[in-house]
Amino acid sequence: MYQDVQITDYLEIVYQKLAKGGVFLTAQNQSSLNTMTIGWGGITHFWAKPIFIVPVRRSRYTYDLIDSAGEFTVSVPLEADLSAQLRFCGTHSGRDVDKFQSAGITAVPGQVISTPVIAQCELHFECKTVYKQTMDPAFLDAAVQERWYPDYHTLYFGEIVACYRIDGVK
Repeated sequence: MYQDVQITDYLEIVYQKLAKGGVFLTAQNQSSLNTMTIGWGGITHFWAKPIFIVPVRRSRYTYDLIDSAGEFTVSVPLEADLSAQLRFCGTHSGRDVDKFQSAGITAVPGQVISTPVIAQCELHFECKTVYKQTMDPAFLDAAVQERWYPDYHTLYFGEIVACYRIDGVK
């Protein structure tokens, strides 16, 4: 069921999915589980490690979960059309609603970390936070700040400790 894959084989598709509809960012601590849609972020190579960078605003429910757990998963739909679920998870807060139940998505255990992945997605990244940095508006381009920033993201750098596909699970 789980098939390990090379991160580099999926760089382009992850970029495309982030830019066109988003992917699921999931976090869990001892008492809460949440997923949200992200349309920004990316995979890079830093400190001799594969890294997934995810931006999360302090106001988001997921922010506290990632902070307390020190880990997160990114689940990417490849063939599955999850546009309605991504839209729902990007417009509702986990403080107010159980997104898994309301969006009809399922959390299933990952391979390495405690945070689950989204069963309906085929591609998964399990990440352990190795660094985080809140954006400093003093260093942000004025045009970007004017267009995108009523408040600022914290960038989480997650070492990718597992990358795999789950096919045939819906």
